[in-house]
Amino acid sequence: MRYFICDVFTEQRFGGNPLAVLPHASGLTDEQMQRIAREFNFAETTFVFPPEQGHTRKVRIFTPSHEVPFAGHPNIGTAFVLAHAGELGDATAVTFEERAGPVTVDIEVVEGAPRRCELLAPEPLSVGKNASAEQVATAVSLSLDDVVAPTHPPQVASVGLPFLFAELQDRDALERARVDLDGFEALATAGLPPLVYVYVRSGDDFDLRARMFAPLDGVPEDPATGSATCALAAMLCTFDPRPDTELRLRIAQGVEMGRPSVLDARAEKRAGEVVSARIGGACVMVGEGRLYLD
Repeated sequence: MRYFICDVFTEQRFGGNPLAVLPHASGLTDEQMQRIAREFNFAETTFVFPPEQGHTRKVRIFTPSHEVPFAGHPNIGTAFVLAHAGELGDATAVTFEERAGPVTVDIEVVEGAPRRCELLAPEPLSVGKNASAEQVATAVSLSLDDVVAPTHPPQVASVGLPFLFAELQDRDALERARVDLDGFEALATAGLPPLVYVYVRSGDDFDLRARMFAPLDGVPEDPATGSATCALAAMLCTFDPRPDTELRLRIAQGVEMGRPSVLDARAEKRAGEVVSARIGGACVMVGEGRLYLD
């Protein structure tokens, strides 16, 4: 079975977030897909099927430990790979059928080749439980003073996949963050998603710098988390006092783990409600091959 590997949210090969894509996955069982995702051991692997609801393709997304309903870099990378492989003809927009709902991805083509993609979140922003600063600090091995709340307390938010968001004091705190498994298990026990996205206001070439940890999903740290960044942009947009506005954010992630990534997020608010959230970035092909199933 043919597969492709690309790096997402980067223009440099071996940066960004790697993704494996199987563009013709018909016939695979759930167990086979999970085992293949574990074999690649990337944050996610995508499996592409013919559409069932009249859209472009059906896509299923697996981490090394389980299937997820939606994720950012797998959608960006899958659209890029299908365009690169000539699977989409001249199409510059696709809609993928996923567990979270239809996901639309726009493809930017430059000199006949795909370069960047941007997705529209499949669900409106939903805000969940608050966590305490102590819960977050324990999970990422920081002190209470490192977790701040000038805009929001540690907060669960989602546009298709829930994350726990927390702002940190400064870049030094961001760089010191480390996984504490007991702390993550405590989050799960408390009914909070054990996917922790921490960020700081940057003040340099980026608006924010971020890291995301999901060790209970088999992802100790993620180099670039599109679904989380998309949800964060939507959530931060709600705090703007203007009823009609668009928030644009340029985010650096993956720097501390040697896979620098650049994510461009935007959220639009009309009449006081966030009506759309998008995440985009560049992609680069890494390789392709054949996977033997027996």
